[in-house]
Amino acid sequence: MASSTPGKKSSGKKQSSRKYSPAAGNVVATEVRAMEQGELLSGRSGKKVTSRKQAIAIGLSEARRAGMKVPARKN
Repeated sequence: MASSTPGKKSSGKKQSSRKYSPAAGNVVATEVRAMEQGELLSGRSGKKVTSRKQAIAIGLSEARRAGMKVPARKN
């Protein structure tokens, strides 16, 4: 006699909505493209940004300032 096992159930964790809005992703993509073309400059020193991580941080910062859905900074 084969015992039927119930299907896998969710772990009880609530499905959350997106952490970043699609518009915020577009802002970040724009900043990364600008960095790749050599047009993105650092705010304080005015030097050319060469780090992809820094370009993403600049894009997220601009998205926050524009009021888009982006999680708060980790401090």
